[in-house]
Amino acid sequence: MIRYDGSVPETELEHWPFDNPASAYRILEGAPRASGRLDAGGAGRPTRTGIWRCTPGVFECTEQGDELMTVLEGRGRLFDHGTGDTHDLSPGDTLFLRDQSRVTWHIEETLTKVFFAHKPGGY
Repeated sequence: MIRYDGSVPETELEHWPFDNPASAYRILEGAPRASGRLDAGGAGRPTRTGIWRCTPGVFECTEQGDELMTVLEGRGRLFDHGTGDTHDLSPGDTLFLRDQSRVTWHIEETLTKVFFAHKPGGY
């Protein structure tokens, strides 16, 4: 059993650079830095679950896989280019994103989320 909360030390997370070509990252403002930890699934598997943290900044990307997420700490906004919807994010908020959604993350205060994702054919 794994308990997820916002108190995960940075030393338990790996740097996750914004360099996946499939995600087509674009940094729009600041110098956001992402880190995370996979606790199950991952490369070559159809699911993955873990924790993700990002420092303040604004970036655009294409989501890889259907993802259910819950914000543990921090604040921000998420804009979905396909639907035009904007969601404010704060602790306790849960969202579902579809595979290939183009989104813009506005991280106002270092944000930590837990996620479960699925991608037919694997990651």
